Amino acid sequence: QVQLVESGGGLVQAGGSLRLSCAASGRTFSSYDMGWFRQAPGKEREFVATIRRSDGSTYYADSAKGRFTISRDNAKTTVYLQMNSLKPEDTAVYYCAATPKYYTIRYSTSPRDYDYWGQGTQVTVSS
Repeated sequence: QVQLVESGGGLVQAGGSLRLSCAASGRTFSSYDMGWFRQAPGKEREFVATIRRSDGSTYYADSAKGRFTISRDNAKTTVYLQMNSLKPEDTAVYYCAATPKYYTIRYSTSPRDYDYWGQGTQVTVSS
């Protein structure tokens, strides 16, 4: 229904910054809530951040709060993840995801909430 392509990953030293982009195509971008997840080797995929389609409200994992910022540009059908003060623990493959589901009582923080996924982009933070 929708295709997602991440970009912007790379190698950065601890304390540095990186901005990830996720370009969407297919169905109407504004009809989806968007999220960012990450997965390190040997670990399960974990939630990072999400942004709603309607009011643009955001929600972050504790590990990302205060350091990462998710945003979206509906005109460009693109979602971003600005990452500051990066730590070696942030090293992972980062995935963007989209869901047509919408809940008024909670944010979508589980991978099971999302129907569409990008291929991922590698982020490596050196110490």
